[in-house]
Amino acid sequence: MRHVLTLLELSTEEIERVFAISRDLKAKLAAGVREPLLPGRIMAMLFEKQSLRTRVSFETAIGHLGGNSMFLGQDVGWGKRESAADFSQVLSQYVDVIVCRTTAHARIEELAKYCTVPVINGLTDSAHPCQALADVFTLVEIHGDLTGKRVAYVGDANNVAKSLAICCGKLGIEFSIAAPKGYEFDDEFRQTLKAAAPNMKLLESRDPKEVVKGAVGVYTDVWVSMGQEAEQDERRRAFADYQVNEALMKVAPKNASFLHCLPARRGEEVTDGVIDSPQSAVIPQAGNRMHVQKGLIAWLLNAKV
Repeated sequence: MRHVLTLLELSTEEIERVFAISRDLKAKLAAGVREPLLPGRIMAMLFEKQSLRTRVSFETAIGHLGGNSMFLGQDVGWGKRESAADFSQVLSQYVDVIVCRTTAHARIEELAKYCTVPVINGLTDSAHPCQALADVFTLVEIHGDLTGKRVAYVGDANNVAKSLAICCGKLGIEFSIAAPKGYEFDDEFRQTLKAAAPNMKLLESRDPKEVVKGAVGVYTDVWVSMGQEAEQDERRRAFADYQVNEALMKVAPKNASFLHCLPARRGEEVTDGVIDSPQSAVIPQAGNRMHVQKGLIAWLLNAKV
């Protein structure tokens, strides 16, 4: 049984295959073609956290493929009314694929342990694989082959940064990250990344200007994520010098794209002048969540593409 809990579970060839399917389905959709590749298939959306892009993009994706979805919130009692084994095995009897958006990564690992259908990570505290796939897919659309090129990330080395680093490493893309002390990659993740992509070029720095030099993509995320509200004053002070603004973008190449997984806190991690500029790719990036997830679902469920 294949699950996608992190991008560690996908090989380079499999990521490229998902991209190829996504590219094909996106082109067909633009031409008005919506092939019912997965008629009658049902996708469960097991969500514990708020969502716009993840929920709508996944539900739209399965609809385009001829299937249906059901949204499962707190009312289903996941982790409360019955054991994880009972819950997972019963849910697997009803649906063909499960998208899970939860807090602790251990929660989705426990779910997948007992599920007999594929589980896709829609976000946990340590990984956001579908976001990273859409990010790199977007940059490839804009800049072509990214092998040997640099993607820069400025800010908290969070779940988004970790998944993006793994995706870049598996595809031969250089990854650079600027983060303040205490918010950088931890040693355990560095070891995991090196094992997954031993030849990867990784630059870690305290200086945002150093990491964006030569980068085709400049990425940032919020300084205070859901569940970190108690740390917001401390985090704002720590990241005060890590804003992606017009001055920082001038250090990057003129054709560099700005990326953000959204929602953005304008005036904090990014200025209006950057996120609304011609260099910003945040809207097509968000749109590609649907296209790449459609490709991922089709691949996981063995659609004849």
